[in-house]
Amino acid sequence: MLTLIQIELYKIFKKWRTYIGFIAIGVLVPIIHTAMVFEGSHTLNFMTRNIQESFFFVGNLLNGYLVSYFILTSLAVHIPFLIALVAGDLLAGEATAGTYRMLITRPISRTQIITSKFLAGIIYTNLLILWLAVMSLVVGLIIFGTGELLVISNQTINIFEKSDILWRFLLAYGFASLGMSVVASLAFLFSSLVENSIGPIVSTMAVIIVFIILSAINIDFFQTIKPYLFTNYILSWRLFFDDPVDFTEITKATLILAGHIAIFFSLALYLFKRKDILT
Repeated sequence: MLTLIQIELYKIFKKWRTYIGFIAIGVLVPIIHTAMVFEGSHTLNFMTRNIQESFFFVGNLLNGYLVSYFILTSLAVHIPFLIALVAGDLLAGEATAGTYRMLITRPISRTQIITSKFLAGIIYTNLLILWLAVMSLVVGLIIFGTGELLVISNQTINIFEKSDILWRFLLAYGFASLGMSVVASLAFLFSSLVENSIGPIVSTMAVIIVFIILSAINIDFFQTIKPYLFTNYILSWRLFFDDPVDFTEITKATLILAGHIAIFFSLALYLFKRKDILT
């Protein structure tokens, strides 16, 4: 299986589309860093404008941790497209290239084929989030230094000491990887249904948008199914920046996201094993 995964990773990283996500993050994050160097103070004042009369802030609040949190919040909603761009091509790309039949004539089962492709897609997803972490957190700390982290959310103000921040970011990026793995799994499922990579990308983004809209509609039926839609938990990494951290809610979100991954993969496996491959 390890050899199969290595082969699939080679296939992924020999395609130009694989590097779009890395290039996009590699360009956007430095732009945000540059903007924060020149306008960071104004941004911080804007964030705290409603509480400046009640609180007096001292220390280096404009630091690498704050900038990294801002970047993670800003870019997290755009990462799914970059994930779907690659995951949606894992199976559909074989159909487009006409290599499906050659793939299944190898002395390995269809289960091994689809599992190796799926795991390669998950590895790519995690590498992209790791790249985001390096570019935002590591580079941010180098440029802006360390300090306390100010987080304002839901009319709650949290200020974390330097010794209480890094583990939150590590777990947040880990949870973000889990959330993006659901997106990769969904794109992978759609990839097993069609023979071109555009369809899975569009379908994945359409499902995400529809789920978000349904969650926002204040109708009893939609509010009943809302807790079971994965889109409600993709951004639950923010819970790691609450004080105290609600690990019960995080566990619930983790189980729901993991459940979606298992369901999407199982459906893709079932469909692929029943698929009639002629070319």
